[in-house]
Amino acid sequence: MEDSVGKTKKKLGRSLDFAVILFTLALSLCVGLIGYITYYKGMIKSYKRYEVAALKLAVSDFDWNAVEKEIASQKEGDALKKLRARLDYVKSATNVTWLYMIEPLNENQVDNMKYICTGNTLDDYQGYAARGEKPVFLGKLTGTEFPPNIAKKYLDFYKNSKPGDYWFFPNNTEWGYVFSTSLIVRNSAGKPLGVMSVDINMTDIEATMRVFPIVVCAASILLGAIFVLILTLWLKRRVIRPLKDLQKSAFDFVSKASGDDVKSLWFDDPKITTQDEIQSLSNSLIDMAAETKRYMQKLLDETAERERISADLNVAAQIQNDMLPHIFPGFPERTDFDLFASMNPAKEVGGDFYDFFFVDPDHLALVIADVSGKGIPASLFMVISKTIIKNRALSGNIPSPAQVLHDANNQLCEGNEASLFVTVWLGILDLNTGIVTAANAGHELPAIRQANGAFEFYKDKHGFVLAGMENLNYEEYQFTLQKGATLFVYTDGVPEATNASQELFGMDRLLQALNIEPSATPKELLPIVRSQVDEFVGDAPQFDDLTMLALKYNGRD
Repeated sequence: MEDSVGKTKKKLGRSLDFAVILFTLALSLCVGLIGYITYYKGMIKSYKRYEVAALKLAVSDFDWNAVEKEIASQKEGDALKKLRARLDYVKSATNVTWLYMIEPLNENQVDNMKYICTGNTLDDYQGYAARGEKPVFLGKLTGTEFPPNIAKKYLDFYKNSKPGDYWFFPNNTEWGYVFSTSLIVRNSAGKPLGVMSVDINMTDIEATMRVFPIVVCAASILLGAIFVLILTLWLKRRVIRPLKDLQKSAFDFVSKASGDDVKSLWFDDPKITTQDEIQSLSNSLIDMAAETKRYMQKLLDETAERERISADLNVAAQIQNDMLPHIFPGFPERTDFDLFASMNPAKEVGGDFYDFFFVDPDHLALVIADVSGKGIPASLFMVISKTIIKNRALSGNIPSPAQVLHDANNQLCEGNEASLFVTVWLGILDLNTGIVTAANAGHELPAIRQANGAFEFYKDKHGFVLAGMENLNYEEYQFTLQKGATLFVYTDGVPEATNASQELFGMDRLLQALNIEPSATPKELLPIVRSQVDEFVGDAPQFDDLTMLALKYNGRD
């Protein structure tokens, strides 16, 4: 036997290592992604709060009515100077990127916004001076700073927002990616004057956010590698190695079990001490191996016994077959009749039997019978029944079939502790006249085909079965076989043959089978009937013995 380990395409240890590594990598990526999303959302939430605080500081406790007047006159006075000073202070204190108040005008490609005031730090003012520019002033148009889609959002917020509403908006501008928070500035009557917005440049933050998941994943992979190493060593010690030892013991046991030497069959204890399910599995396999050894020994003993019984049954079947007339033609010197019979038991031996013998040179006795049950008990009862019936039929000159059955019944009832019984049809044919004198002890109806006719069942008088009750009387009846007529008798295994659908072959199909070939001889007729039964039954197992006897009466010149 080849080593089963060599046949295995995949190793458990490698599979576990691969699974752990794959799981660790997936976990690391998930941790990095979740950490990134969580951190990003936290940062955005923090910046929202930060920008809202800056806006509140910029707009709270201020005289917006005065600012409204200067906006209307488009002349910067004390109110706007104070507003500029406050915005400069808020921007310097909060370190936001941009702080400005604008009035949305339209959704054009250019000049869609108008500045009201902006906040600048000292560095911003120095930068303006170095470039020879002036800070943004009241009424300055935005030019191309705001694309139409952004201008539309500002205009919608300006027209449709409610007092106290904030607008949070991430925006890609020509100066970079910014996160904006806006609030509508209103006068004391609630009239909107403009949009106060604060921007924080997110470029540096985005760069940090891109690095964050890489760092988290790298750290997770490093820690995962350490975890994988420790877990792999633990798995090999606590799982893989014990399973390999258990596999080797099982393979050795199977190799030994392939022969018939049960005494050498032994399961080597791998001595697993893991104190877990693997040790429990090992103990179970040891117990199972011991039970298998006992079972194999019992199986060998039973096989030997079955072989002995089978040999005895074969001998019994041969003896039973030899007891029945099985050489045909049985009387080759006789031309006044032609006879053929067959018996196919459902088991090795059966309970059906047939017989034919001369009572005198002018009278032929025909017997067909069916013992209840199957197997050896039925075959033994069949031997007794056949012997008693034949001996009684030969004990007088021309016996009476009814008297033969009466006497045989009383003898079979004696000591019948197994309560077996037998159905019998017995007929005595007068070869001079073709007259059949018969008696029926619970057996099937005979079928008769007169010359140039078709088979029909003969409705005879039934008596009770033999060995069922003592001192029973049986009635005789007679019918005449014309020259060329055929008599067919059988056991119930023929009409009661059953197919896979639990349908019976039945009397109608039997009659059809008998009439398939009107000119068939007895030797040809029985195979025709048997083939029809086999075709009907198909693959279903044979349920009962199949026994048939046919006689064609040719008459005497």
